Amino acid sequence: MGLDLDSRILALALARMVSALANSFLVVVLPLYIGQVVELPGFVGTSVALGGVGFTLQPELLIGIVLSLFGFLNSFGQPFTGRWSDRTGKRKAFLLLGLTLVALGSAGYILFQSYLAVLVMRALQGVGAAFTIPMTVAMVNEYSAPDERGSNFGLFNTFRLLGFGIGPLVAGGVVAGGPYEVGALIITGFNAAFLVAVAGAAVSFVLILILVSDPEEASAAAGEDISIRVRNPDGPGLDPVFALGLATVVMALGIAIFAPLANVINARLDQNNFLFAVQFGATVLANVLFQLPLGRLSDRYSRRPFLLGGFVLLLPTTLLQGFVTSSLAMVALRFLQGVAVAAVFAPSLALAGDLAGEGESGSTLSLLTMGFGLGVAFGTLFSGILVGFGFAVPFVAATVAGTAGFYLIYTQVSEPEPDPEGAPTPVD
Repeated sequence: MGLDLDSRILALALARMVSALANSFLVVVLPLYIGQVVELPGFVGTSVALGGVGFTLQPELLIGIVLSLFGFLNSFGQPFTGRWSDRTGKRKAFLLLGLTLVALGSAGYILFQSYLAVLVMRALQGVGAAFTIPMTVAMVNEYSAPDERGSNFGLFNTFRLLGFGIGPLVAGGVVAGGPYEVGALIITGFNAAFLVAVAGAAVSFVLILILVSDPEEASAAAGEDISIRVRNPDGPGLDPVFALGLATVVMALGIAIFAPLANVINARLDQNNFLFAVQFGATVLANVLFQLPLGRLSDRYSRRPFLLGGFVLLLPTTLLQGFVTSSLAMVALRFLQGVAVAAVFAPSLALAGDLAGEGESGSTLSLLTMGFGLGVAFGTLFSGILVGFGFAVPFVAATVAGTAGFYLIYTQVSEPEPDPEGAPTPVD
């Protein structure tokens, strides 16, 4: 089966790669920036009781709040923006608006250095992401033939994750290499990283503006109701797309617990920031290498075996991160975890696209992109809380959640059967 690449999908992928590179700068830089530059509230370091158990309010909790705020606003906004774009058909305009908000938030970090200001800027970026992420995946879905959907989502995610994987490696060097002299200006390493994020959003804006148009089928086909369908309308149990969304939450949670623990992991493994960036990027690198081939295989065979196999690999690779004491072992586990995510993410997006009705790509696929954002938000937040009970606790909790995700896929997710013309028809 060959891949007839749509130039519009390539343009979306390139734009997403650039913006993802810029955003990954912030995922790595913000924890360091908050820990080293931002003035933290006075209650940091105090002990509190939670359910009769005492723990210390550590800086990692405030870092987790900043990172998770982006995910919560991004995720909860996506069903609204996705449905709104279904009704109006104006995906491109929404996408450009979102990129503008992301750029403004990145610029704000340069101007303001209080913890409250950092929260506001990250919130602004979260709202911006809610206008960009559902639009891009909806466009990819609408540009794709049914038998190329997994390949196209694999390609799109490969470019996106390539940017996200390169970003952490470059970010550490940019921060460490500062300050920079530009004429009479002195630019700190952190401000240079924020400027890269602004530039990434600007480049993405130009690519979308010039090369991408609204899909013809994006129309007012979606109804006014933006409620999420939970029950399966064709049988018992959960709606398959809703189950995929829940599984995506726990998958994303398993990879998101790592970032807020940068300082704790560096101290535990006796390593520097660069090694942490390598470990963070290893998961993304594996996604880059495996998204496209696994997506294509899911087109040729079926989606569900890849979803189940991905979760089988995800569970041990997440759990063991809480117990290793070697930097190299952490790199290996993070890489294998990335292979697991690659086996789940592209096939799950393709399966949701198979199940989406005409003109409903934005609202249907937003359940998965929302789930990913929620997983990242919960993962970064809970990581900062749970690490106060012991280093391994966040990883154990994420593994338990991943087991529930495997159960959901196994029991609640079925695939449509292709009709003789190649279009998917839901299984009764």
